[in-house]
Amino acid sequence: MTAPAPPNRRPPGFGSDNVAGVSPAILAALAAANEGPMPSYGADEISARVEARLSQLFEREVAVFLVSTGTAANALSLAALTPPWGAVLCHAESHIENDECGAPEFFSGGAKLIHVPGAEAKIDPQALAEAARRNRGDVHCVQPAAVSITQASELGTLYSVAETAAIGAVCRQAGLPLHMDGSRFANAVAALSASPAEMTWKAGVDVLSFGATKNGALGVEAIVLFDRERAGELAFRRKRAGHLSSKMRFLAAQMEAYLADDLWLANARQANAMAARLDAGLRALPGVTVQGRVEANMLFAQLPQTMIEGLLAQGFRFYTDRWGAGVVRLVTSFATREEDVDRLLEAAAKLG
Repeated sequence: MTAPAPPNRRPPGFGSDNVAGVSPAILAALAAANEGPMPSYGADEISARVEARLSQLFEREVAVFLVSTGTAANALSLAALTPPWGAVLCHAESHIENDECGAPEFFSGGAKLIHVPGAEAKIDPQALAEAARRNRGDVHCVQPAAVSITQASELGTLYSVAETAAIGAVCRQAGLPLHMDGSRFANAVAALSASPAEMTWKAGVDVLSFGATKNGALGVEAIVLFDRERAGELAFRRKRAGHLSSKMRFLAAQMEAYLADDLWLANARQANAMAARLDAGLRALPGVTVQGRVEANMLFAQLPQTMIEGLLAQGFRFYTDRWGAGVVRLVTSFATREEDVDRLLEAAAKLG
C-alpha cells in the first residue's frame, strides 16, 4: 500500500486567509477554558477580561459583543445603526455588498446599501458628502443613516489614518455613525504602524467589527462599541439574531489568547510579510503583472492562462476571473511560510 503524502507536501492554499488553521496558543486556550464550569451567556470571567483588554488596547472604555462570524459582526453592527428605512453608504467593492448574502439588509429589517465611489475600493470623502446630502427628508427615498468602510479593503488596500479621519469628519458633519468592517484590521494595523485608537475612534469610527477568524482564531469576532450607549440595543439584537452563545467562554478564550502577547499583530505581520515576498517574486516573472501596491496580505496579479491552469492542476488554490480575464487573487495568512510562497513561485516560473 502506498503511504499517503505528508501533510506538508499538500500545495498551500492562497484562496483566502480562512483556509489556515488555528494558532496553537488559541487551541491551548480553548482546552484550558474547558476545565470546570463557568457562568454562561457571557457572564464568565474570561469575557470580562476580554472587554477590559480591548478597552486597554483602544485607550478608552468600550463595550464588546463577541460573535462567531464576521457576517454577524457586520450585520448586527449596521442593524444597530440603521432603521429599516435607512441607507448604509458603502463602496461597491465592500464586503457587506458583495459577500454577506443580504445579511445587513436582513438584520436591519430592510435598510438599503447605497454605493459611494472612490479609487482602490475606498470611499472618496467628497463623494460621501454628496451622498450624505442626497434625498434628505424625502419620504419617498431611503434616508442616509450610516457609513461603512472596509479595513483592509476587498482589494487589499488600506485606509490611512488621515483618510479614515476625512471620512469621519464627513460623517460627523452629516450626523451619520461610522462603522468599520475590520475582518483584516490586524493586517492594517501591522502595515500602517498606527495605534488601534488612532485608526478607529480618534478618526471618527463609532463601531468596529474586530476580526480574529482570518488571523488565527477558530471562529470569533468582536463588535467593539466606542459609544457604550448603543450597548443595550446590541445586546438584544445579538440575542434575537441567535448569536448570543450559551458557552460564551469559548469565544472569549479565543479572543483573550488572540490578544495576549500581541499574537494578533505577530500573526498579521507574518501574513503581510509573506504577501510582500510573493509580490516581489511574481514581479520578477515574465508575463506576470501585479496590480497596484501590495499593502497588507492580499494581492491581485494578471497571469497567463496557461500558468493559471497549470497551477490549479497542481493543486494550488486561489480565486480567479472575478476581477477580469487572467486576474487572480492571492491571499496569505499567519500560517503561510516562506517555503509555501517559494513553492508557488517555482511552479509559476516553470509554467511561464
